[in-house]
Amino acid sequence: MARNMDFKGDGVVVIGLGRFGTAVAQSLIRLGHDVLGIDESADLVQSWADQLTHVVEADSTNADTLKRLGVHDYPHAVVAIGTDLEASVLTVLALSELGVPDIWAKALNRNHGRILEKTGAHHVVFPEAAMGERVAHLVTGKMMDFIEFDDGFAIAKTNAPAEAFGRTLGQSGLRTKHGVTVVGVKRPHQDFTYATQDTLVERGDLLIVSGATPLVEKFAALK
Repeated sequence: MARNMDFKGDGVVVIGLGRFGTAVAQSLIRLGHDVLGIDESADLVQSWADQLTHVVEADSTNADTLKRLGVHDYPHAVVAIGTDLEASVLTVLALSELGVPDIWAKALNRNHGRILEKTGAHHVVFPEAAMGERVAHLVTGKMMDFIEFDDGFAIAKTNAPAEAFGRTLGQSGLRTKHGVTVVGVKRPHQDFTYATQDTLVERGDLLIVSGATPLVEKFAALK
């Protein structure tokens, strides 16, 4: 099923309308982007026909098919195909042959990711691994949220340690002692505030901290 194929200059093609693909597509639409969704399943295409900007049932491994759909006119593509590794790789190859300038691809494991990179993916993501790492940090209750970047840098939301209570950040010297930067402070029932050396920390405050992953983890474990 195809709908009007006019698109915006910041449009994104999302190929594979499983849980990951539709989550990406819905988020893009909320951000105001035009989305073309493609999947070989007629049932999935039908179920998302009224929620995505455009939706098409098609074989994404065929470069000619993608060309007829005008995929090469979109500046970004996300290959979110799930367990079919062959289809995932062939789709990235087809997008690369069409000259799509920014190709993102979901990988199931490191070997799959390396193949996707060699086939033409500009960015490879490992959603299951990233979520597993995040849950591992959250399940202990030490952090309310955790994001780690590829270069070993992390950002976390965690409870303020007792050593900071009733003192400004300058007075407690958290950065000097623990090697992390307090980016901001969120006090219950108050707005988030960006941190300065004069920011006062009280019991119950949540801190947004950044730094090398091991240091952020160690800081979050403080009581």
